[in-house]
Amino acid sequence: MLAVALLADDAPRNTGPDFGKASPFGLVIVVLLLIGTFALVWSMNRHLRKLPKSFDQPEPEQTTEEPKSEPGG
Repeated sequence: MLAVALLADDAPRNTGPDFGKASPFGLVIVVLLLIGTFALVWSMNRHLRKLPKSFDQPEPEQTTEEPKSEPGG
């Protein structure tokens, strides 16, 4: 209990005239980062829609035609 009372009596150390002035600037940075993240995700989704469902090579179709012979052979 004594330790809690001693910690509770400690006054805040960062109470100078400039304390808390970074908050509006930090908010602007966070908002800009969120807007940038949203724009990147939106752009990535647009590009992913253009991709094919699978990159597997399609199997060649079986034809009943005879292979053509090369001239001279």
